[in-house]
Amino acid sequence: MLFDDHAAKRAGAGGAIIEAPQGFVIAEECRKAAWQNGYRRALGEMAGWACYGSTTAKGTIALAAAGAKGPWFLAIDHVGVVEELKHPRAGMPGPGDARYAFATLGALYEVLPKVYALAVALPDGPLEAFQDAVKDLPKTTVAERLVLQRIGQDIFRERLMAYWHRRCPLTGITDPSLLRASHMIPWAKCLDDAERLNVHNGLLLSGLWDAAFDRGLVTFDDDGHPVFSPGLSEAAKTELRWYQPIPLTDKHRMRLAWHRAHLFEASMG
Repeated sequence: MLFDDHAAKRAGAGGAIIEAPQGFVIAEECRKAAWQNGYRRALGEMAGWACYGSTTAKGTIALAAAGAKGPWFLAIDHVGVVEELKHPRAGMPGPGDARYAFATLGALYEVLPKVYALAVALPDGPLEAFQDAVKDLPKTTVAERLVLQRIGQDIFRERLMAYWHRRCPLTGITDPSLLRASHMIPWAKCLDDAERLNVHNGLLLSGLWDAAFDRGLVTFDDDGHPVFSPGLSEAAKTELRWYQPIPLTDKHRMRLAWHRAHLFEASMG
């Protein structure tokens, strides 16, 4: 994580002063927090911020603190993660694309897994993983292309599991065997592999919801609420239980618009 040492002032959020250089306790707690949450490449310290990278996640993070009892600070150098992380930013200078403050170390630990999951799942991570996995495989015959598709779908599911925190956002189901990686724009209709593997083109749904969504019998509005096709029976609607709308970004909404226009409306014809 590169940043201007002069811009990374020591003043933290709320007037707290970042300890610089970090003492043993803060340095050790920062190291443990980073290590336990996927950031295991130590990139050095500057102006009280200890920087870490990952071999599996895009971008870097930096950690700091005002003292052993906090507050604690997180800086993220990944625009995509910053756009999707639902946590208030701290009005403080420092490295990265955004900074965050936490009253306790426990509060910092609650956010770090989300940061890592987003950094793993967001483009171009899945696409790069797919390209690396298939670079030496033959692609000529139908059978060979089906193998590539299966590899891509497995990577897509894995990244959706990370993005949605291994939980169906509608039902709360967490059993992996009951969860499906659902494409908004189907695999065969995508223009390229980047779109096929884009986590914003997918929802992690329980099996029954996936079947209905895949066949255009249900879709979602821009607020994440289900919209049922008139062709769906009342018995099926009763079984399609849900407890909360899906939290969507504009990137999801764009692709759901395609699903509504091409799959959902087609099912009513």
